[in-house]
Amino acid sequence: MRIRHWVRVVRWYLRELTGEAEYDRHCERHRRHHPLAPVPTRREYQVLRTRHQEARTHSRCC
Repeated sequence: MRIRHWVRVVRWYLRELTGEAEYDRHCERHRRHHPLAPVPTRREYQVLRTRHQEARTHSRCC
């Protein structure tokens, strides 16, 4: 039981670290707010996210 717990913790951490969980959360929000629109692919999501970050240059430190 203890090993399963640690496996879940490590899996959660890696998903958060790599951004995979963020994409999943985005898909859930997208389906909830736009049920008839197709969900963007992971690649499309990354492009949109990058454009959004670049448009908000004032929030970056460097």
